[in-house]
Amino acid sequence: MTIPKLAVRNLLGGGTKFWLNAVVLSLSFVAIIWAQGLMEGLDEEASLATIDDEAGGGHYRVESYDPLDPFTYQDAHGPVPAPLQARIDEGKAAAILLVPATIYPQGRVQSAVLKGIEPGQKILSLPTSRLTAASDEIPALIGARMAESVGLKEGDILTVRWRDAKGAFDALEAVIAGIFETKVATVDAGQIWVPLARLRDMAAMPGEATIVVLEQGAAAAESFSGWAFRDQADLLADIRAFVRMKTIGSSIFYVLLLSLAALAIFNTQILSIWRRRKEIGTLMAMGMTRGRVIGLFTLEGSLLAFLAALVGAVYGIPLLAYFAVKGFAMPGGQGDSFGLAVGQSLYPVYSLGLVAATAVLVFATTAVVSYLPARKIAKLKPTDALKGKRT
Repeated sequence: MTIPKLAVRNLLGGGTKFWLNAVVLSLSFVAIIWAQGLMEGLDEEASLATIDDEAGGGHYRVESYDPLDPFTYQDAHGPVPAPLQARIDEGKAAAILLVPATIYPQGRVQSAVLKGIEPGQKILSLPTSRLTAASDEIPALIGARMAESVGLKEGDILTVRWRDAKGAFDALEAVIAGIFETKVATVDAGQIWVPLARLRDMAAMPGEATIVVLEQGAAAAESFSGWAFRDQADLLADIRAFVRMKTIGSSIFYVLLLSLAALAIFNTQILSIWRRRKEIGTLMAMGMTRGRVIGLFTLEGSLLAFLAALVGAVYGIPLLAYFAVKGFAMPGGQGDSFGLAVGQSLYPVYSLGLVAATAVLVFATTAVVSYLPARKIAKLKPTDALKGKRT
């Protein structure tokens, strides 16, 4: 028990210097948890929103369909395989048909994509029930981004022109039956949602679809000729890659914070060893081995990290809880600039694993920077230490 008692006594006897080091180290502790929690919150929010509004439990796609190449949309359709149709009939999947179109909002010309979906589907959280209105015009559902970009509001009439499967062009008027809010730009910008049966008739594509979205948690069916399956992990790969890239970039921030704290601790230990040369010599002359003396200084650094964690908890827990509830508002409302399904505020997520990993990182750093200067003690003779010599 001698070494722990000496370590605690020496730390508490450090006065202002000790508390300054503890505060600096606690700032690093809290800042790392906050920044990493922000990345985990970004990942969780974007993933959940994408699953709810677009990905579901995975997609079956017509093999010719490439979501990044609009030129493939015209021919990206095919008959829905019988097993998938059975799932659709049971309410365990939803079919979506894509047809390129041209719209004429307020006398302007703009490209868009007509997306047919069953109004009663429950697979995606889109408010497709608004598409049940019966009228000569096509009931259409658009997102808030689309409405803002083309200057439309609910009840407006919009002329839509498309080409059917036989190559013939046709046009009808669509009435905006609803405008919905979503974080997922890929189901909003340039998209017009209409009843699936109506779009199949318009495009001369009876029983056909471009995408079949499975319900969440559903297992993939067997493979089908002309159709490719993309599971949930594949559909969320871009989000994972983005968050991973941002996490790696923010590691520079972590390294800088820890380096400043480690430098302060390192300098403190150097000064402590310099001022306590006679004490060290006395301990060694009384039989304390060099290894135990080194362990004393290493333990002091580790205890400093522990006390810094306690200091950080005093102000860090309320601060982190505030951001978890209120969120971190994006400067200038730039939530869409991420290119991910996030709102105008980010809500950090602090997991037990995150706190534990940060604690291990901080403890390891302080232990190493406390050990390095203490190695010099191994070369110090007790008689020289008692005389106050450096080596």
